[in-house]
Amino acid sequence: MTVISTPSRISGTKLMMLGSGELGKEVVIEAMRLGVYVIACDRYENAPAMQVAHEYRVFNMLDGTELRRIVEEIKPDFIVPEIEAIATDTLLELEKDGFNVIPNAMATKLTMDREGIRRFAAEKLNLKTSPYLFADTKDEFISAVEEIGIPCVVKPIMSSSGKGQSVIRGAEDVEKAWAYSQSGSRSGAGRVIVEQFINFDYEITLLTVRHRGGTTFVDPIGHMQIDGDYRESWQPQPMSQEVLSESQRIAKAVTDGIGGYGIFGVELFVKGDEVFFSEVSPRPHDTGMVTMISQNMSEFELHVRAILGIPMGKIYQYGPSASAAILVEGKSDNVIYDISDEALEVDGTALRIFGKPEVDGKRRMGVGLALGRDIEDARKKARNVRDSVKYSL
Repeated sequence: MTVISTPSRISGTKLMMLGSGELGKEVVIEAMRLGVYVIACDRYENAPAMQVAHEYRVFNMLDGTELRRIVEEIKPDFIVPEIEAIATDTLLELEKDGFNVIPNAMATKLTMDREGIRRFAAEKLNLKTSPYLFADTKDEFISAVEEIGIPCVVKPIMSSSGKGQSVIRGAEDVEKAWAYSQSGSRSGAGRVIVEQFINFDYEITLLTVRHRGGTTFVDPIGHMQIDGDYRESWQPQPMSQEVLSESQRIAKAVTDGIGGYGIFGVELFVKGDEVFFSEVSPRPHDTGMVTMISQNMSEFELHVRAILGIPMGKIYQYGPSASAAILVEGKSDNVIYDISDEALEVDGTALRIFGKPEVDGKRRMGVGLALGRDIEDARKKARNVRDSVKYSL
């Protein structure tokens, strides 16, 4: 049985979101629907999740001292990270002090950088991954590229949304790839991973829910990335039962190894009958936004149910579905959206505008969603919703 106290009372069940982007916003909404009192946190004011939470805090979550001060002030029942850029050593200490970090503090630390999770999956769990090497300096990087071979993929060990990531397809790309990796790292210039390029047939996100009743898998999600960042996703990704079973085996091995309750976005490459582990996020995944239209319980509801210990129930898939990210490019703190009627008049379509307060460069600001007769129809309808949104700065 799950017990949740009235949110307006001192005994109310409190959930503290560390990160308040579009994914955190949906988690906050689902938690509030179940009577949970939510405090949204981020480094900037008026972040999407802050706009719907009971209260919010603005601070640098990489500042361990400030993070501890605010946690001890709020005394949350659940600390739920939405992003990687958090003082993970402080989370470990807070967990030892009795605070409940979702799925656990080690998961946040392990997945904060690509080195931790790659070594865990390949060297401890013996899962199939692309060959890789790490490099701290330019000379080490050049040696790693020579050893791994061209083509290869270069990523900072700490980055998000494809920042700093590139593919080396020829010797002329080596210098550019190193420079870009150093500018795109979340922690500043530093360590990178060099991976052998796998000419995969497709890649999937396998949303995996660990909950008190066991492990539940969401139908596989196919996706398209540009510059390492999600642009479109669709569900279900067509695949053989053998490949699906192997994908589920890998996802369960990784998530069982990490432990804790909640949803995990396990990213996998598929080439023929081979499945390669790529990465895992111990939280809802951006490609999983398609679940807001594709099934009876979105990834956000599943995450909250797992956190609170509420039974999963049965997940019903509504049919072929897709999402298409809406990008805004430029610099402004007052983005104006002009939404035409055409695409949203079509049955089985939906739109989400995230409400991010500003853009500086290129930023994902919304998503088009659609159900279709088949995957291609759903993708076309989702793109039409995306293209129906024009913006001015």
